[in-house]
Amino acid sequence: MDEIKPRVSKNTQEDRKLVAAAQRGENHAFETLLKKYHKSVYYMLLKMVRNSDDAEDLTQEAFAKAFKSIEKFDSKYAFSTWLFRIATNNCIDFIRKKRVQTVSIDQPLEGDDGSTMRFDVKDHNLDPNDTLLKKQRARYLEMAIDRLPEKYRILVELRYFKEYSYEEVARELQIPLGTVKAQLFRARELLNQELKNVKSQM
Repeated sequence: MDEIKPRVSKNTQEDRKLVAAAQRGENHAFETLLKKYHKSVYYMLLKMVRNSDDAEDLTQEAFAKAFKSIEKFDSKYAFSTWLFRIATNNCIDFIRKKRVQTVSIDQPLEGDDGSTMRFDVKDHNLDPNDTLLKKQRARYLEMAIDRLPEKYRILVELRYFKEYSYEEVARELQIPLGTVKAQLFRARELLNQELKNVKSQM
């Protein structure tokens, strides 16, 4: 008796072809997957973080992580499920870190048993090694940004140094919001590559 194979939807078949093309390094496949799932990932993350800029940054990170590990994707599963899992896990890490950062070190925490606990935090600002490392990382970043093509360098400076919102960047550069998001995604990829290049040459 022949084994009955599960029916694969048209959408899943399309995704498998796109993923296979992406695994071969074909840029159009990455762009198509990004356009196809950007909105659904963004709105899922927006419900979690309730901040549009954070949701957009996390969406960019999710796609970057997914594309970086695209070789590990198992085509037995749906690409969307795999992508949403990466996005959700990354978002949970972000929320945890943000909660840690918002805890005041000056205020005692009260336990369930009524006891209180204070944080004794070491001042790392006086550690010369730590200061040196921070200066070194800042220098690497500055050198990597200088190597970017001008349009990407301007985007990075506006978004991450001047802290413009995506809408403000679009207005400043007079380009569509969708173009801003797509080019920032590419800018981050290039910046990560240039950082690796800078470090290897130092």
